[in-house]
Amino acid sequence: MRQANLLVGKTLAEIARVIKPGVTTNEIDKLADTFIRDNGAIPTFKGVPSPYGDSFPASVCCSVNEQVVHGIPSDVPLKDGDIVSVDCGTLLNGFNGDSCYTFCVGEVSDDVKTLLKTTKESLYLGIESALPGRRIGDIGYAIQKHCEGNGYGVVRELVGHGIGREMHEDPMVPNYGKRGNGILIQNGLCIAIEPMITMGKRDVYLDEDGWSVVTRDSLPAAHFEHTIAIHNGGPDILSSFEEIECVEGSLY
Repeated sequence: MRQANLLVGKTLAEIARVIKPGVTTNEIDKLADTFIRDNGAIPTFKGVPSPYGDSFPASVCCSVNEQVVHGIPSDVPLKDGDIVSVDCGTLLNGFNGDSCYTFCVGEVSDDVKTLLKTTKESLYLGIESALPGRRIGDIGYAIQKHCEGNGYGVVRELVGHGIGREMHEDPMVPNYGKRGNGILIQNGLCIAIEPMITMGKRDVYLDEDGWSVVTRDSLPAAHFEHTIAIHNGGPDILSSFEEIECVEGSLY
């Protein structure tokens, strides 16, 4: 599991090196696909079936600005001031890795940087709450409290998930909830925690492409995700932002 997840982090770091105004998300997708396959893995998202239409056509999801998740890469160039959430999955040696990072494109407004900072903070607060003996609701409570307390919306329609030999397993891991509710967290549990946070209201809709989830008020959304294992009495982060942040520097 760690090997698959570290490869996701390295893939996202490769993407960090090329993101700038003028780059297209199709170019990002091609880079990711090549890098994943060159490292002996399979991009998990490509070909995933949808209940609403065609299977997912790309190796990574690239969600720009008001797109929350599942954005389909395109030939539209990124612009200065955009943000793009790149969600990446790998299958390596029979196990899955999954992580997401929201990137700044060029110079981004202070308001948007604060949204990203708060969302990333909430991810780590959720991880800190994933302790044996606690409940899944404790994770969502920590995320919800931090984000709503700062005036942001917490998307309800999409949640984190268990992960292992399959990309999506039980249990569901909402980004909202009540302390003490939900399944018991125990050693050996592997989950993907992924706050999806909106600058405005939390309401979203499914785009006509059958994949992209978009904010109803057209305000930006941020998405950060780590895969963790409950191991030796606490949360062990299997994915990594370290190489991404070395490339990006301190943006927010």
